[in-house]
Amino acid sequence: MSSVKVWDPFVRLFHWGLAASFIIAWITADDWDTLHHWAGYAAAALIGMRLVWGLFGTRYARFTQFIKSPATTIGYIGDVIRGRERRYIGHNPAGAAMVMLLILAMLGCAFTGWLYTTDAFWGSDWVEETHEILANGLLILVLVHIAGVLLASLRHHENLVRAMITGKKRRALSDDIG
Repeated sequence: MSSVKVWDPFVRLFHWGLAASFIIAWITADDWDTLHHWAGYAAAALIGMRLVWGLFGTRYARFTQFIKSPATTIGYIGDVIRGRERRYIGHNPAGAAMVMLLILAMLGCAFTGWLYTTDAFWGSDWVEETHEILANGLLILVLVHIAGVLLASLRHHENLVRAMITGKKRRALSDDIG
């Protein structure tokens, strides 16, 4: 079956770079402050670039292409529960919501991490606690994201991990949403 290019090189590098930044920051949280800080700065820089690319990038990278209304997203999740969700060539509505949740949580985590390094907030309990809550929340979101990728891959007979490596997905069929 033929394929279509969906994820451009920037989106794929962003995705894997952000994943690596998060893993490095998570692993180094208590022992290697410098590496932990640089992983957070890298994540923040990647998100800043992704926000720009979401406005001006390729078709499937643009937020206007994949962000759906809350009603559409809830409806899609209901379809997933009933096992009748349609296949999307780009992000499905649940995946789009997850992208935005991950971006917001990562931004919050990077921001609070940076705040904690400033003179004004060094040693501030609320900043440290907020940072830890966001980091733990991110871990939960990442696990839900992975579960969603696996579920969509199984349901639609498509390896989404490979698609995020190659940039290509199976071409749309008549009932797929492009």
